[in-house]
Amino acid sequence: MAYANQNLRYLRKLRGWTQEEFANKLNIKRSLLGAYEEERAEPRIDVLEQVGDMFKLTLDDLLRKDISEQKGTYLSKRRALKMAGTRTEIPFVPVKAAAGYLAGYADPEFIDELNTFTLPMLTGGQYRAFEIVGDSMLPTPSGSVIVGEKVNDLEEVKNDTPCIVVSRNEGIVYKRIQKNGRQKNKLTLVSDNPTFHPYTVSTEEVIEMWQAQMVISRPPTQPRWDMSQLANVVNGLQQQVSSLKKRFN
Repeated sequence: MAYANQNLRYLRKLRGWTQEEFANKLNIKRSLLGAYEEERAEPRIDVLEQVGDMFKLTLDDLLRKDISEQKGTYLSKRRALKMAGTRTEIPFVPVKAAAGYLAGYADPEFIDELNTFTLPMLTGGQYRAFEIVGDSMLPTPSGSVIVGEKVNDLEEVKNDTPCIVVSRNEGIVYKRIQKNGRQKNKLTLVSDNPTFHPYTVSTEEVIEMWQAQMVISRPPTQPRWDMSQLANVVNGLQQQVSSLKKRFN
């Protein structure tokens, strides 16, 4: 029995790659990789040789062994560490995957397709990372990645807590939470940017909520303050103060 097809799929998921990413690394089309994984075609030898070099495996390993069942190898040790929970794998939902996430958030197969990463300061919980776009949460810039911990009980979330809210009508948004004491089934979502007005959603619409734990963003390319502009502002204020003193003297 040839194991090449299922081994390709296993190795890809072990690294957290999408089919598109793995196909690019192998210089083949995504549709061809899909055919290999679904056993609609047999992987070419040159493709298997690339996989062997990538994962330090022999052709015999790829063709005749179920790699997921091997003991004592680098791959099995890595899988054991992952399953033992010694480090927390954080699935990452980029903007381009947001629509798919709304449809497949509860599908383990979809979650397995997402890239993952680890952060040494976050362990022992269930975390997910989301890329955000727009200016509603400035000074958190568009393109930032919000790492959130799963909220299992809304009662434990305090007002003004920043959260990723996944809902049926609003999609994936990053807002501060305001609970309504009188209407338990309503949540007000508030932006940090005051030009965006708060709005209310029903708790029945909310699919998931992730309490923000970390924000990952690129450093600004330009200094926030131009020193010459700042000096002009200070000089202007000094002139105004001097003018006021003269009027009152």
